Amino acid sequence: MTRTRNAIEDIWPLSPLQEGLLFHAAFGDGASDVYAGQRALALDGPLDVARLRRSWESLIARHGALRAGFRRRRSGQAVQVVARHVELPWREADLSGLPQEEAEAEAARLSAAELSAGFDLERGPLLRLLLIRLGGRRHRLVMTTHHIVLDGWSLPILVGELSTLYRAGGEAGALPPVRSYKDYLAWLGRQDREAARAAWRTELAGADEPTLVAPADPARAPLRPEALTVECSAELTRALETLARDHGVTMATVVQSAWALVLARLSGRQDVVFGTTVAGRPTDLPGADSLIGLFINTLPVRVELTGGQSVADLLRTLQARQVALLGHQHLGLTEIRQLTGPGAEFDTLVVYENYPRPADAEPDGPDALTIRLDGRTRDASHYPLGLIVGPGERLELQLDHRTDLFDRARAEQVLAALQQVLEGFAADPRTPLARIGLLTGDELTLVTRDWQDIQPEAPTGTLPELLAGQVRRTPDAMALDSDERTYGYAELQDEAGRLARHLITLGVGPERRVAVVAERSADTVVALLAVSMAGGAFVPLDPGHPADRLALVLEDADPVAVLCTETGRALLPQAARDRAIALDDPQVVAAVARQAPGPVTDTERTAPLRPANAAYVIHTSGSTGRPKGVVVSHAGLVNLAGAQIERFAVGVGSRVLQFASLSFDAAVSELCMAWGAGGVLVVAGVGGCRRGCRWVRRWCGLVRRM
Repeated sequence: MTRTRNAIEDIWPLSPLQEGLLFHAAFGDGASDVYAGQRALALDGPLDVARLRRSWESLIARHGALRAGFRRRRSGQAVQVVARHVELPWREADLSGLPQEEAEAEAARLSAAELSAGFDLERGPLLRLLLIRLGGRRHRLVMTTHHIVLDGWSLPILVGELSTLYRAGGEAGALPPVRSYKDYLAWLGRQDREAARAAWRTELAGADEPTLVAPADPARAPLRPEALTVECSAELTRALETLARDHGVTMATVVQSAWALVLARLSGRQDVVFGTTVAGRPTDLPGADSLIGLFINTLPVRVELTGGQSVADLLRTLQARQVALLGHQHLGLTEIRQLTGPGAEFDTLVVYENYPRPADAEPDGPDALTIRLDGRTRDASHYPLGLIVGPGERLELQLDHRTDLFDRARAEQVLAALQQVLEGFAADPRTPLARIGLLTGDELTLVTRDWQDIQPEAPTGTLPELLAGQVRRTPDAMALDSDERTYGYAELQDEAGRLARHLITLGVGPERRVAVVAERSADTVVALLAVSMAGGAFVPLDPGHPADRLALVLEDADPVAVLCTETGRALLPQAARDRAIALDDPQVVAAVARQAPGPVTDTERTAPLRPANAAYVIHTSGSTGRPKGVVVSHAGLVNLAGAQIERFAVGVGSRVLQFASLSFDAAVSELCMAWGAGGVLVVAGVGGCRRGCRWVRRWCGLVRRM
């Protein structure tokens, strides 16, 4: 008994993640433990094997975490038992006599055997070393470790200390004193768990269902996933770094936001939860950043997505939520799930490896040994999909995938979708999430063309281009006829162009929404067209609708401006009145009159206007709940106009009645159908249809005769 006690240096509790890893290990047989990982060190130069081995022995003696084994007391409580002395697991293999290709193949076989051997978690050290001699001055040291004692942040620390010890002949005195991992465990015990529990309950409130990309199967056996890796271009990486910097967020937040969109498509959910790992090294524990041990924690990340939300808004919202949880990241995932229920369940993981990386040390001379990580990594998790992101000049994306759930082709699609989202983020952070595409060019062609029975030549362009084309063809032909006045095509473009340029000075541009609150009239049609010429997306609102609906729609659309009349301003909720622009206000009339007439070019807009940009936002009735905004692109609008022109045989001179309420989708299609064919848009005033009513009666009579 005395000998046993003398062999034990200390007994420590477990960190939350250690408890989770120990739980998973209980269901494996050691050899199938996916939490055994592997790294390789390249040793270049003359090697003194005995000195290297002494250096490792000094490292293990220095860090109690490397001498720990994991056991359960009779009470069932798990503890880590730190042995006073352990034997260094050390093997050597000489492959220097083999041709390079055969040597690499044999080195890979030996490394795989080390990894597949697994660990007995009750006996430390949970680390094995395999030294492979590849040449007279070239060696590889394969480190097989279990994550329960070592995290990614610890690796560069380990390599740096190993290099220092080797240069000092393996003597432990070459390194300054270090804190014990036990100090971190004690810090965990001092944290306010009740405050953390309350924070996580709040964060996951309302998340009632798990976010899964694979069928839930509690009996699914662990399996080491395969890794698929791609690099982003240097240009895209710089653009993403600029995006993060401009919006005050981290690159980790950018990647997590992009993954949330991919996960939303994979899971069919708009409120998604996935896992992430946090460094877990407390800033109020001096020396924690230089300790070796398992500090990381796996935590849920919740992202609520809406189609109208911009990329920039998503980034800022997610960053704010993450910052609010910074002081509560010590709580274990098991406890969080018990507190919050199934909404905290997930089966995908995102890891952004932002831990410090060791700089390659300059050799002391031509005969000195250099020690560096050589990039060979064998690591994994038990999740169906795990995204590992490595920063650098080219952002590296590694997707670990269980091959029994995702084959390579499907994993490639997921990774390609992620890249597509990142490119969309970088292109324009003002873009609504609903407009971020996940399909690559070939996939989009497959869905939109190859899988279709017909391949029509769909018209393309924007609403301003539609009008401009007709102005070139028939500038003096009538374009708009109303009770107040008539406009020719060129005259209509001039009038709308003045207002458009005024709106641009107020910040209106592509993907910026502008509400138009007015009754059916020629002036309202000019206002809608002006918003479109400025590049904005108009949000038409009927002033006859209840005040509650107007308030809900304005809150949802969050327009940069609200166009109305002096009378209409009084109908607006108080919060929207500061953005109101009364078009019959003498000052506004004068400001518009000072602007140049005619078509607006991209050089005048805040950004180029493209067919993929939003043309307008229309809201549902709200009969099944809150009104929902639907974004319609210029491409869709022009395509619809082309189809209606063909089906209804609309031509030059045809009179098209603008009869629908402005808040109804059909009102916009009436406008485009008329101008796309060179016809006349007849605007029926609120008081009556005038000539339009006769058109309706003739149409109804024709329908009855049919």
